[in-house]
Amino acid sequence: MTAVREGLPDGRYGRSADQRADRKLKIIGVVLGVALLGVIGWAGTSYISGQDLSGRVITWDTVSDSAVKVHLEVVKGKDDTGVCTLRSQSEDGAEVGRKDVTVDQRAEQVDTEVTVRTTKRATNATLVGCTVSGGG
Repeated sequence: MTAVREGLPDGRYGRSADQRADRKLKIIGVVLGVALLGVIGWAGTSYISGQDLSGRVITWDTVSDSAVKVHLEVVKGKDDTGVCTLRSQSEDGAEVGRKDVTVDQRAEQVDTEVTVRTTKRATNATLVGCTVSGGG
């Protein structure tokens, strides 16, 4: 019996067309993967660096049917000035109070207590957002 060989002898005639195509696809995949990681890294860096002012509500307390006391923490550049907007809602979800708080202290972290006046009893206090309004 004669042995039947499938394909060409290894190393004798160079790479097959399939092997060359596979190598090209691998190279294209690696290049696209690196490009995607670069875009993700760039987007993340620009997003983080664009956050000049960030804040959060530490605690809040309904002090009466017409007021909520909010402990607000803001992180910013030392010379930055900004405005943070707080809002309160009633039990049914309706907005009952809103206040813009100017943050102009010359510090990188500012802790402040603010009273938000409400039209009826509030069940929460949330930070809508903070924006930079000017630099020092």
